[in-house]
Amino acid sequence: MAQHFSLAACDVVGFDLDHTLCRYNLPESAPLIYNSFAQFLVKEKGYDKELLSVTPEDWDFCCKGLALDLEDGNFLKLADNGTVLRASHGTKMMAPEVLAEAYGKKEWKHFLSDTGMACRSGKYYFYDNYFDLPGALLCARVVDYLTKQNNGQKTFDFWKDIVAAIQHNYKMSAFKENCGIYFPEIKRDPGRYLHSCPESVKKWLRQLKNAGKILLLITSSHSDYCRLLCEYILGNDFTDLFDIVITNALKPGFFSHLPSQRPFRTLENDEEQEALPSLDKPGWYSQGNAVHLYELLKKMTGKPEPKVVYFGDSMHSDIFPARHYSNWETVLILEELRGDEGARSQRPEESEPLEKKGKYEGPKAKPLNTSSKKWGSFFIDSVWGLENTEDSLVYTWSCKRISTYSTIAIPSIEAIAAWRHIINLGKSYQDKLRRPSKVNLAFEATFPHGCLLILERAPQRNYLWTTNLQDSLQAIQKQLATIQILHWS
Repeated sequence: MAQHFSLAACDVVGFDLDHTLCRYNLPESAPLIYNSFAQFLVKEKGYDKELLSVTPEDWDFCCKGLALDLEDGNFLKLADNGTVLRASHGTKMMAPEVLAEAYGKKEWKHFLSDTGMACRSGKYYFYDNYFDLPGALLCARVVDYLTKQNNGQKTFDFWKDIVAAIQHNYKMSAFKENCGIYFPEIKRDPGRYLHSCPESVKKWLRQLKNAGKILLLITSSHSDYCRLLCEYILGNDFTDLFDIVITNALKPGFFSHLPSQRPFRTLENDEEQEALPSLDKPGWYSQGNAVHLYELLKKMTGKPEPKVVYFGDSMHSDIFPARHYSNWETVLILEELRGDEGARSQRPEESEPLEKKGKYEGPKAKPLNTSSKKWGSFFIDSVWGLENTEDSLVYTWSCKRISTYSTIAIPSIEAIAAWRHIINLGKSYQDKLRRPSKVNLAFEATFPHGCLLILERAPQRNYLWTTNLQDSLQAIQKQLATIQILHWS
């Protein structure tokens, strides 16, 4: 990772689609996703109808960064060293003494200290994006149900049913066939679930192209769903904004697989065609791999090592693989950086009266990007037994992965779309302010949307967007850091 990052120095700018360029109205989309899966479990797998009833309070269980142990039904919040900070069995939070007996102060059994631990395996599942979180609540309630029905059941085998529910709603043909609940509802009323991109984002994308950047859209969504989303959020001429569009990319495999394992395919009427031995020209493709893509980027830029930056919201699918396998610069879209107040603030399109929003009715979720009372901060937490001591606060494992694999973390594309360059405000602004913490910061400033901080720490430099500097200090107070303010102007 470069010590200094500049968007102007990048030859190629790539974007994920869902929850990156396309923002969802989470209080509406989360219940829709939950209901899509729950209806399948009840109707097709014989689960109790009680799963269909969700109260607004139930949504507080949802929190990014949780690990589900698929064998024992426990949800875990991990510290950066792999120890368990909080845990629940189903939705029932473990008391400190129960947590101590179950996990102690040792690493969780599936933890790998190099932070390269997979987000998904046959033994556990990490929840790291907003498509996943409704499923976390559903799985927790399934564990509650099975525990009650089977007199304290200790081991579980429900995951195959969850996978079947996902495949039923999201399989490649589901959009065209109107299969399941999710796609038919999105098609019926996209305005209820999607936020159109503000003009500032469209203008910024055009400015990037006019500046000679190659623009990529790489999404695991299928081509028909991708087209619906992009036409709604960007307009019918959205393809003019991108040099290369890749759908059904099957990330993270797009980055980790060999070309022979995951060749590019052409599309005809949204149907995948023959596999391509290489990628020879810009266009719209399906599946594929980063190796063949990079060869094309070399040809298009005329450079032996074109510099690529990729924006995405998922550590598992976007940030970790793009950085680890392809050595790209990465920008993590992390709405939690807004803080609870910023996340709850409505944009104009979010204030439409409910009676105008369509027929689908379901339990309304709290904003999934706000703090959970059950799980606490996404970034830090207290170590049980050390409360109110100097060593009580530690980073979460999720926070450590952000620090390790993302060049920049920002709350949204909109937050920087109005600013075209990074300008280093220079050493004259590095007047250190003393605060009642272990952090030295260089400068505190207020910009229209917040500020972009650089955390300097050997051997790398990390960038953090924040709208609340004091909250950000809590996330880094365990170490000395010099923070420079940069303005994307």
